[in-house]
Amino acid sequence: MAQDEGDDAGPVDVVDVVLPCLDEAEALPWLLSRMPPWARPIVVDNGSTDGSARIARDHGALVVPAGRRGYGAACHAGLRAAGSEVVAFMDADASLDPADLALLLRRRGAGPELLLGRRVAVGRGAWPWHLRLANRAVTRLLRRRTGLSLNDIGSMRMAPRAALLALPIQDRRSGYPLETVLRAAQAGWRVTEVDTPYRPRAGRSKVTGTALGAARTVRDMTRVLRS
Repeated sequence: MAQDEGDDAGPVDVVDVVLPCLDEAEALPWLLSRMPPWARPIVVDNGSTDGSARIARDHGALVVPAGRRGYGAACHAGLRAAGSEVVAFMDADASLDPADLALLLRRRGAGPELLLGRRVAVGRGAWPWHLRLANRAVTRLLRRRTGLSLNDIGSMRMAPRAALLALPIQDRRSGYPLETVLRAAQAGWRVTEVDTPYRPRAGRSKVTGTALGAARTVRDMTRVLRS
């Protein structure tokens, strides 16, 4: 049983962890071996061709299809497939350690709350300049829109599943994490940042591995903010 510390939210028996995945065969063995005993991985296959789905099953993960391409589509498919009271999301590229989910869980309070892992770079190349710049631009717009004092959108997130499903999140592309924060703030949730180590990813990102990819992500997120 995972026991929260310092709050009145009560203990959590299991947390389903949604892992959007597109060709992450190199990262999955390490990632899935690091899952805490109370974390249940759900790998959402977004059209992988490198055997990621087979590797995930071999390591005990539930594998579900995304149904359509897009980071947000994979997140939402995983959320619908989850069955735990509390659900978490994290990248499947080994940039985040599943053991650090405990950092978020310990900060969980009562009522609707979105916990965001604020990335703290560890090691050379953990957070390339173009991604830092994109994150800075988007969070600046988000602060203006919501009044929240945030520094990161959060590649690791945790929230109550039922309340999250009730939010009117429409984006199914790269804007999904940002819209999650925006809708949570509009609904009056607490939004809490928790410092989380961020390491160099395994392999190259299919979305933000280049400055052009990062620019497209910023475009998706800016569209969400302006809609």
